Amino acid sequence: MKLGTMLAAVVAAGMTAGSASAQETRLLIGSTSASSSQYGYFVALGQLINEQVEGVSASVAETGATMDNLRRMQRGQVDLGLVTTNIIEHAWNGAQEFEGQPQQAPLLWVYAPAPQNVVVREDAGIDTLADLEGVRFNPGIRGSATEATAEAVFDTLGISPEWVRGSTTDAVDMVKDDRIVGYVKSGAGTRLDASSLDIQTFTPIEVISLTDEQAETLRQEMRDIAVVDIQEAGEGIESYKTWSFALAVSATPEMDEEVAYQITKAAMEDETVQQNALAELADYDLAELTMQYGTVPLHPGAAQYFREQGIEIPEHMQPQD
Repeated sequence: MKLGTMLAAVVAAGMTAGSASAQETRLLIGSTSASSSQYGYFVALGQLINEQVEGVSASVAETGATMDNLRRMQRGQVDLGLVTTNIIEHAWNGAQEFEGQPQQAPLLWVYAPAPQNVVVREDAGIDTLADLEGVRFNPGIRGSATEATAEAVFDTLGISPEWVRGSTTDAVDMVKDDRIVGYVKSGAGTRLDASSLDIQTFTPIEVISLTDEQAETLRQEMRDIAVVDIQEAGEGIESYKTWSFALAVSATPEMDEEVAYQITKAAMEDETVQQNALAELADYDLAELTMQYGTVPLHPGAAQYFREQGIEIPEHMQPQD
């Protein structure tokens, strides 16, 4: 082959490779604080997408969780990410935090229930939620669903702590240093989150339970959350009653239907990657969780996958045109 012909072939091959690279779909996943066990789940999800979904490249951004992710989706800064079933319902219907400003972020799937644990120093003298009145306390990561829901719960119960804002890392450090008495943190399934276990390593803790009267108030006045009983959340932790929502993955409405289908398929059919990140996922059927806890319409691509599996989609979760 002549030199000129060889050079032409090399250039053509390079142009073809460049063209293929340019066609690759790049996605940014909004997660949560890197100190949360949920961050590991989204790192695993990014790995799964990169390995299983052809033509798609995903990376993970540390964020302030649900509220922050929804704002970033609206600005086009992330393509999919962590949401909670209660906050995404508020967004879709333009209620509460989204009053007059509805936002659509169709659901891909639900991956875990998320009991909200009121974790306090054992030596703080806090026996009930009412004891937190006027006390320095962190309601959850700034901008997260945990924060927004905790504030709504305490407001509903007529209790006003002195809110101290910050990240999970900030809250953990402040609890250890006795600058705040405690914080609200999503559990890892029915177990304490890694950050709570970190505190427990150095500082004895306890989890404060709702009273029966408080539980009934929340059941009547906050229908977007559930009241759950938790057993054996961690060593030395007595059983307690608390509020809960579920953790889910939503996408922007602009996500390509085939891409959403392939990502949902990869997540539903994976048996190792996600469980290696969150061991409790071994106890759940993700499709079943999705139909049980989903509060907003599915992305058309996700709905296509579930229909192909013969799964009945509730009316309120049917994709919107």
